[in-house]
Amino acid sequence: MQLSEELQWRGFYNQMTFSDISEINEPRKFYIGIDPSADSMQIGNLAAVMMCRLFIDYGYEAYLLVGGATGLIGDPDGKKSERAIRNTDDVVRNKQKIIAQYQSLFENRQFQIVDNQDWFEDINYIEFLHKIGKHVSMTQMLDREFVKARIGEGGSGISYAEFSYSLIQGYDFLHLFREHDVTLQLCGADQWGNSTTGVSLIRKLESAEAHVYSLPLVINKTTGQKFGKSEGGAVWLDETKTSVYQFYQFWLNVDDEGVIDYMKIYTALDKTTIEAIAENHQANPGARSAQKTLAREVTDIVHGAQRRESVERVTSVLFGDGDIGSLNQQDIELISKEIPTFSASVELVSVLVDSQIAQSRGEAKRLVNSGAVSVDGVKQMEDMILSGRHIVKKGKNNFILIME
Repeated sequence: MQLSEELQWRGFYNQMTFSDISEINEPRKFYIGIDPSADSMQIGNLAAVMMCRLFIDYGYEAYLLVGGATGLIGDPDGKKSERAIRNTDDVVRNKQKIIAQYQSLFENRQFQIVDNQDWFEDINYIEFLHKIGKHVSMTQMLDREFVKARIGEGGSGISYAEFSYSLIQGYDFLHLFREHDVTLQLCGADQWGNSTTGVSLIRKLESAEAHVYSLPLVINKTTGQKFGKSEGGAVWLDETKTSVYQFYQFWLNVDDEGVIDYMKIYTALDKTTIEAIAENHQANPGARSAQKTLAREVTDIVHGAQRRESVERVTSVLFGDGDIGSLNQQDIELISKEIPTFSASVELVSVLVDSQIAQSRGEAKRLVNSGAVSVDGVKQMEDMILSGRHIVKKGKNNFILIME
């Protein structure tokens, strides 16, 4: 399978400036950018990372741009109001964390990290307007959807800084073309307008051809909303923001309608393997084998196999027939961050109240006496002293960890 075919099969296709997608089969140098507006990437960024990995695997040279300069302004596209001004120290700190994530996610693939702060910090403003600004059409900038929404009736308005964002991003492409012979920018669908500004500058100032290739936003087919949001907000790649357990559970609980599409986007499994998984899933969706494979593969990419195996053991104890005795210290530390945790030698009724599973001792006793509470998978019909290590469970999703 050629790159063009695999991109389309995996769903990595939205818009392009190529006249025919087969032109993308000839390797060249590309770049993709991310602004350090947060201290971690989200799974929306992960889709772009997986597409970039594919390009590298097909022989492309990669330049990963972390926008130290543009991060101070913030991309206004899709935003209904002005972004808050960022502190320079925060941007630097965020940048370092995102670079570390890039280095982990790209594994042993070759790439170069670049930072637009390096070429913008010494640029003379008047010279920039003279040499670059003169070649960017105000008409095109005013025609951007986000600009029309912000300056139209009921809009919040837009600052000159945010309005100029596409000009700055366009110059990034021109600079990388001049310095590194980069002729392709990869981007998300929401970055199309900013990215084509660079193509125009390269054509006007260098009389050369450059291209943009965009991937679509990943949409949750059930809700119609942008994929990657959980009840608690965005799903982050940094485990201090979204724990490994929560990350794994997010993928484990995706809907049947979208699971195979997500597998194409977010894993490196080949076509034959995914088609076999899809066939098995269609025959027995209740087994949720596709979701289990998806959760395993994506968690391995982001957090590593060892962390994923720990989550699987914990998940087996909480939701399956796993034995709490099989959990090691790392597993216990992981689970203790996810569910209420109490020291041993405590009454069962007391922990039900203290964990707010029951609102009173009377309610807790009724739950126990009715067989609604289990300890290590065994229903308990009366109060007891919990000594040692145990998992208390009420219903499908209420858990308590008792620690030794």
